[in-house]
Amino acid sequence: MEGFWAHLAAFNDALNTFIWVKVGLALLLGAGLLMTVATGFFQITHFRHWCEMTFLGLFRADSHDKSDHRSVSQFQALCTALAATIGTGNIAGVAAAIAIGGPGAVFWMWTAAFFGMMTNYSENVLGIYYRRRNSENEWSGGPMYYLRDGLGSHRGCRTVGRVLSVLFALSAILASFGIGNMGQVNKIVKNVESAFFANANSMVLWGGESNPITLVALLIGVVLAVIGALIIIGGLHRIANVAEKVVPFMAVLYIVGALVVCACHISQLPAAILSIFKFAFGIKAVAGGAAGTAIATVITQGCKRGVFSNEAGLGSSVMVHSNSNAKEPVKQGVWGIFEVFADTMVVCTMTALVVLTSGAIDLQTGLMAPGTDDATLVAKSFSGVFGVAGGWFVAIAMFLFAFTTVLGWSHYGSKVVEYLFGLKAVKAYRVFFCLLIVSGALMTSSLAWDISDTFNGLMLIPNLIGVISLMPLVRRITRNYVARRLHGEALPPLLSFDPDIQKEMADAVEKGQF
Repeated sequence: MEGFWAHLAAFNDALNTFIWVKVGLALLLGAGLLMTVATGFFQITHFRHWCEMTFLGLFRADSHDKSDHRSVSQFQALCTALAATIGTGNIAGVAAAIAIGGPGAVFWMWTAAFFGMMTNYSENVLGIYYRRRNSENEWSGGPMYYLRDGLGSHRGCRTVGRVLSVLFALSAILASFGIGNMGQVNKIVKNVESAFFANANSMVLWGGESNPITLVALLIGVVLAVIGALIIIGGLHRIANVAEKVVPFMAVLYIVGALVVCACHISQLPAAILSIFKFAFGIKAVAGGAAGTAIATVITQGCKRGVFSNEAGLGSSVMVHSNSNAKEPVKQGVWGIFEVFADTMVVCTMTALVVLTSGAIDLQTGLMAPGTDDATLVAKSFSGVFGVAGGWFVAIAMFLFAFTTVLGWSHYGSKVVEYLFGLKAVKAYRVFFCLLIVSGALMTSSLAWDISDTFNGLMLIPNLIGVISLMPLVRRITRNYVARRLHGEALPPLLSFDPDIQKEMADAVEKGQF
């Protein structure tokens, strides 16, 4: 049996490397660059506009409009998407990227995010354009629809579009169980046990010394499953109501804590920032025999961890953005730009600066200090300022980040189950999803996490094929919006592929609802 698991792990490692390193990252950066050029560097040339439409416009009534019970407000859609994207990757993922790839990995994380803004923008534009009403008159959208109806509408691509849509949906379901559920819960348990129950091993229920299952882990899993069920089984509106309250609080709390740590180490801040650029193209071996880090490792770690954190290119957040009450595809698209900006440029950057200013990384060599590992980098950095409370702070942050990710991914899984099997199957999926929370709390092997990471990558490939193939449409919709909204040209709007929805949305836009 051990031989089987060893072979499975080896096969998964090879497949994961092929997906993420040999194909996925090139496809990801290529798609981001293509969409950036196609939209005229929209994230730069229309920086002021998308800022005004997103975080500078949070106090506008239309951002919080909940009058349509069939959809969620634009702010709720953003918070639910951020709930899923701001997760363990923002803390543990950034630490791992720096530990393996050095400070330079942060530069590539930023690079991937810069282009990822327009990938996420394009995904959301297509999500709104190809969405439709389901049998309960609620919006349903996501990569599976623009793969089937968008890519599938091209000459000779009907079968390809349908096959890729099913591949994406199946991979999303499996990823929701792993990365979106059990992996996140497992991180919660490990951090809570470490911070608050250091002697939990004395309450081992079963398992050996290397893989103990503790009473604390079981209790945490049961509590999380009950809380999760109360929210998840209630559907998107309940998830969105929780997300819009918890996500801003947890993000601000973490950023303030990180700023305090950076302020206490402010003398190290210039050197920390310089190290990001200094080591962006690989760490050269230094006197004393320190090992060098190849540039391929730096780029791979930065880009991969960036995507893992902000999910730009996976197509996952499209499934909640498509439930927004926005009428204009571009209006929801700019929230996608802000989503990546907030996740990576703000939250991930704060984690990186906390680690780099703490002394845990030698800023001259780019290597970790002796006795430090990626699992404890962030906790030690906070503990250096807050003492034992620093470990508690990180555990609480990981709990909030990871649990809201579980909530967001439960919706993603629900939408792809609806696509494949219909609405009746969604309730069964949600119940099963909640039961798996307990399994995540008790999980001891990293293999389940590694396999779900592979399925995460399998979402990326079909999604980006769809986005790239529909680039001319994204460009046309963007130019139409800019001409009408920013230059006042009298043009018919491009709002939906469906003539009936196009007319419904156009009438609303005429009335000033967009």
